[in-house]
Amino acid sequence: MASSLSNALLKGIARLPATYSLRPTVSGSAYHYGLRFSTTVTSDSDTHDDFKPTDKLASSGTTATDVVEKDVKENPVMIYMKGVLAQPQCGFSALAVRVLSLYQVPLNARNILESPELKTAVKSFSNWPTFPQIFIKGEFIGGSDIILNMHQTGELKDKLKDLTSEVSEEKSG
Repeated sequence: MASSLSNALLKGIARLPATYSLRPTVSGSAYHYGLRFSTTVTSDSDTHDDFKPTDKLASSGTTATDVVEKDVKENPVMIYMKGVLAQPQCGFSALAVRVLSLYQVPLNARNILESPELKTAVKSFSNWPTFPQIFIKGEFIGGSDIILNMHQTGELKDKLKDLTSEVSEEKSG
């Protein structure tokens, strides 16, 4: 009984396609469990614009460099990092967030993994090759190792002093 059951199972498996892949074929389509998935954008006039991919930055007329300049100017502490403040996606970004969070200052961040253009613009703006990149009061400070060193020497506390008093005033007022 067991051997006939296992033979039936093996015969059933043998009839299945050898692989299931979502990699596009030459035509830009893939089949998975009998469903067709397309990797190309259709030029069909019946396709609604809401379902077509868009580049919001390009369509706004704003460049990635403009975004970086505005971020650094308008945010007292700006971090360009891998991931977001609540969920950093690398140890260095997590360290920077953890150290800066100790000071209870308003932190702002952008995930550089979401946009290659933003990543390139930040590198060009700071002339620094690695991430995270931290700006305090419009000044490029460096990465997580520099922030950690400044924290250990007390220099970071001095740098953020007026920002922490602003937060204290807002909470008490």
